[in-house]
Amino acid sequence: MSNEVNEDVISDEQTSQNTGEEVIAESMNELETIQAELASFKDKYARVHADFDNIKKRLEREKYQALEYANEKFAKDLIPVVDSLGMAIGAAEIEAEPAVLLEKLKEGVELTMKQLLGVLEKHGVTPVDESEPFDPNIHNAVQRVDSPDHESGAIVNTFQKGFRYKERTLRDAMVVIAN
Repeated sequence: MSNEVNEDVISDEQTSQNTGEEVIAESMNELETIQAELASFKDKYARVHADFDNIKKRLEREKYQALEYANEKFAKDLIPVVDSLGMAIGAAEIEAEPAVLLEKLKEGVELTMKQLLGVLEKHGVTPVDESEPFDPNIHNAVQRVDSPDHESGAIVNTFQKGFRYKERTLRDAMVVIAN
């Protein structure tokens, strides 16, 4: 009977050793699985981070390019105006009677001015309306004169046109106002 008890004890010890080894083996498998998942997540993170950096660099490059070429459309629209001025200069060299030549040149310059103002307006640049009441935000009073025809503070004359870009003043109109 004592042999049987010893064999049962030895058998229990072996079973517990086997169970301990199985637990260790199972834990090792779980550890390896977790380490593989961690490596996979690290790889995914590195790829996403690299993609993010690439997108960030591309957007920065596109932003600088957009700023650098922002006036391209405006410049393209001005080229016909330059052509018109070139034709006006060429027309001045034509042999003709001075009065006729001067009249044609004046007409050409007026058309070119109209064309230029049209291009500017197309891009949001408009002249300050001369009929507007005096406003120190858009007018620069360079002189005051007595005028029986105008109220005090009214614009009598414009020395230089003012211009706006959308709602911002690009250049104040230089005006003469009544006392």
